Amino acid sequence: MAVVVTVPICLLLAVAGLAVHDRVEDLGDARTTRAEVGLSLRIQALVHQLQRERGLTNGLLGGEKAFRPTLDATRTRVDTTLRAMRGDSAVEGVVRRNLGRLADIRAAADRGTADRAATLTFYTDAVDALDAVDPVAETATRADRRLGDGLAALRELAAAKESVALERGLLNGVFAEGAFHGREYLTFTEVRATRVAALTRFRHVATAPQRAALERAFATADARRALDYENRADDAPDGSPLRADAGTWWNAMTVLVDDLYAVQLSVGHDVRDRADGLSHEAETGLAAHLVAGTLVAVLLAGLAAFASRSLTRPLGALTETAHDVARHRLPATVARIQQAPQDHMELLLAADAPDQRDARMLGGATEITEVAASLHQVERTALHLAAQQAGLRRNTTESLANLGRRNQNLVRRQLALITRLERQELDPDALAELFELDHLATRMRRNAENLLVLAGQNPPRPTAAPADGLEVVQSAVAEVEQYRRVLIAPVEPVRVRGHAVADVAHLLAELIENGLTFSPPTEPVEVHGWYDTEDATYCFAVVDHGVGMSEADKERAHARFSGSGEEALLAAPTRFLGHLVVGRLAHRLGEGTQVHLFDTTGGGLSALLALPGHLLAPAEDPTASSQPARPAVSSLLNGFRAGVARGEARTTQGASS
Repeated sequence: MAVVVTVPICLLLAVAGLAVHDRVEDLGDARTTRAEVGLSLRIQALVHQLQRERGLTNGLLGGEKAFRPTLDATRTRVDTTLRAMRGDSAVEGVVRRNLGRLADIRAAADRGTADRAATLTFYTDAVDALDAVDPVAETATRADRRLGDGLAALRELAAAKESVALERGLLNGVFAEGAFHGREYLTFTEVRATRVAALTRFRHVATAPQRAALERAFATADARRALDYENRADDAPDGSPLRADAGTWWNAMTVLVDDLYAVQLSVGHDVRDRADGLSHEAETGLAAHLVAGTLVAVLLAGLAAFASRSLTRPLGALTETAHDVARHRLPATVARIQQAPQDHMELLLAADAPDQRDARMLGGATEITEVAASLHQVERTALHLAAQQAGLRRNTTESLANLGRRNQNLVRRQLALITRLERQELDPDALAELFELDHLATRMRRNAENLLVLAGQNPPRPTAAPADGLEVVQSAVAEVEQYRRVLIAPVEPVRVRGHAVADVAHLLAELIENGLTFSPPTEPVEVHGWYDTEDATYCFAVVDHGVGMSEADKERAHARFSGSGEEALLAAPTRFLGHLVVGRLAHRLGEGTQVHLFDTTGGGLSALLALPGHLLAPAEDPTASSQPARPAVSSLLNGFRAGVARGEARTTQGASS
């Protein structure tokens, strides 16, 4: 009875406390909403001027020189608004990040050297960032539906106005130049669709006067004239000439944008007035709830004196059982099920199923016994689900492995056929096409082998004899798509044992493919190779100058490479399957094989593959061992840097000679 009485007492006290807390929050929300709406309107004032500058700049870059005086005046208003917002922490960071290049963009536009599409994108990104600040997104919407609808209407109207302003700026440049170019028509249709969607959402949450104000804005003569120009643009998707006066379009659309801005200000004032009313209501409600909460607390304190402890033992036993199931029994049984063979699954489920008698042994009221029985039923259901999931993963992995083997066999036959055709072909052009087809088939073979590697059912490709390190690198380059971008830097001589040649080439191909994918198409990916005398290892380095990786992403990648953070094939995100392939191949090559990631000087990422001595074969030249050894390095990172430095130095010497 102690528990039976204490629980509702605590709940009632909690309800009273929550009621008072809610009133306090309502009061604070109502007081801050007005200030936050004011901030939102100041942001929209800046957005309004930026939208105007964007459109005029786009028209100027399209060739309409008549926009110059209006553009200068608009720039002055933008600068004035920006100075007025200095010191406002809510938007200062956004302004600094997104408008830091504003002076450079303006200067390029004045010189006529700016790209029209890139300039439009700069202004649009800045406007989107300011719209995303949205300081009133969560304020007070819990307490009042009308206030929440007003805030939603304010946001949707801002989105619709941005779409109209963006369309104004986009078509301003198009009309000035006389036709659509590139993706401009597609951007035009997307912006118009965004406007229609935002206006539809606005009508759902706006009040009748707000909807009427919106309809009046779109019913003016300028709005109809703008619609006529918009229809002309819609009829020229193929880049045909557009006969439209950019100045007339700009003036009509500017009137529409200004009318929408006026509606936006009206909605903001409505929201602020509603927040004032809620503030007064919240003050009255808070006083009433404080009085009621005090009375409830006194009453509940008296009721708590009559509580009993008759239900303490069964509830305590039930709690211990639940903790044991959650922390020990269920995790251990699930782990055994996932590791057990398929034919032992039913026996394991039967052996680990909870006994229904355990629920009756707890004693106590019937309700407690039923709760215990339900807990055991949940445990049984979880075990069956774990068994089904283990079977599903096993079947899916086997299916993928079977599909990979089939593809592998077909690609091998295809490669054999292409090889025969290459030997028979005498036409150089046809032979070049056969070589390209051979390269595509080689990449298909690597993809099929990736499936088998991930499924753990791919034996390494047989290699008859050791191969030179340069041959291994060339084999890896042959298996990537953009092989022409790969620069093979000096690779110091080494012999890789035959059983490891295919896996090393496959692993290097994955690293090279990753570097090519995440680096600019104009930047090469370099492959270096050198011998580290201190660690008795041979190192391959794949160096790119792309986007790089964060420290957290590199840590997760290293975990996949080493197997310490091993992820299941079906659980890992698809963009990381290449990391899993690298990790599986490194594990198969044996102890001592390591893959590390480092930042490239100047930007990008470098991958270092270290091969231990047991994967290296003796050199063919018996005099090679008599050559002086290079100075040893103290760590893999120093070895990587020294190897790349030696490769760059030898490349420079070769170029100068």
